[in-house]
Amino acid sequence: MTQALEMPRVQTCTVTQCGYNHDGCTAFAVTIGSMNAECDTYVETGDKGGTGKPLAQVGACKRSDCVHNGDLECHAPAIVVGASGDKADCLTYEAR
Repeated sequence: MTQALEMPRVQTCTVTQCGYNHDGCTAFAVTIGSMNAECDTYVETGDKGGTGKPLAQVGACKRSDCVHNGDLECHAPAIVVGASGDKADCLTYEAR
C-alpha cells in the first residue's frame, strides 16, 4: 500500500472551471476514474474548495491498464491533469 508521503503529486491542472483548481489543484487527493482516465474529483463550480494550497496527490487510480498503475495505486512521480475528451483527464495516463 502506498503511504501518504509516497503518493504522486498533481503537478499541474489546467482545468480552471474546477472548484479545486486555484492556481493548482487544492484537493487533498484526487481519484483517477476508469473511463478516459478522467479526474473523478473534478467538480464544475465557481465555489472554492479544497485545502487552500496546491498540494494535491493521487489517492487512487481506477485505470489498471495504465503503465503507472500497480494495485490501483499510481506509481508515476507526478501527474498532469488537463482537458482531453472529458472535462478533466489524467494526461500522464499511458496504456500498457
